[in-house]
Amino acid sequence: MVIEIVQVVGFGLIATFLIMVINEQKPVIALAIALVTGAMIFLFIMAPLQAALELISTLSGQAGINNMYIQTLLKIIGIAYLSEFGAHIARDADQESIASKIELAGKMMIIMMAIPIFQVLIETVLALIPGGA
Repeated sequence: MVIEIVQVVGFGLIATFLIMVINEQKPVIALAIALVTGAMIFLFIMAPLQAALELISTLSGQAGINNMYIQTLLKIIGIAYLSEFGAHIARDADQESIASKIELAGKMMIIMMAIPIFQVLIETVLALIPGGA
């Protein structure tokens, strides 16, 4: 695992150096390098991410946790990371307004995804309270 992060960081630093050198002469190419680098890093982490998701699924099954809750939480985490990733790409292109809107959309999606969990939580609390619904 340590070797993988060293490779990712090294790849990112090399790309950063290239971008710094090229940016003054060809800013469009520098942006393209940044986008490709981001995509490559994202693809590089897919295998370890898949293994982590399988482990979480196995552990939640052993603990008897409803799979719907785990899936919802993983989707929320995914939305958070993807919206942050998209916002950073927009910021790299000097599009702060679009980045803010991507972040807002991600937050709204998270709220909508979390509603069923809040509903179950409230129902559970009310069932525990004497005289509750």
